[in-house]
Amino acid sequence: MIRDIKIPEVKNVTLAVARKQTPGESEEWKVYLINNNDVPIENTLVASKGYGEKDGKPQQTSILRHFLETIQPNSAMLIEPIDPAVFHLNNEYWVSYYIGSQIFDKRFVFVPDSIREENISFIKELEMEGVLHS
Repeated sequence: MIRDIKIPEVKNVTLAVARKQTPGESEEWKVYLINNNDVPIENTLVASKGYGEKDGKPQQTSILRHFLETIQPNSAMLIEPIDPAVFHLNNEYWVSYYIGSQIFDKRFVFVPDSIREENISFIKELEMEGVLHS
């Protein structure tokens, strides 16, 4: 029965943590959902949380939930700002959305310390620098 359920593969949808640098001010980091499909994605729910350890002690953030109504084809939308103080944690984003009447679901995790200078590249969809989830 459960083996008969078809779970569609998520394609052309990813996340990025990008920074905006303003001269004389500190960097602002934000998380974006990027839709590289030729169709809009709709009724998107994103649950975000951070978890891991610091100095050998468990640490976690609050779970935040976001609703994004429609993300146009070949575009990006802001999910939330992110504080660099949580980059040492697993930063998890559970994304569910519809294309037509089909639901898609994927868990994206930025592992500890993956958001760092060595991993930063130019993200053309955002026209910003940041870390793109692979």
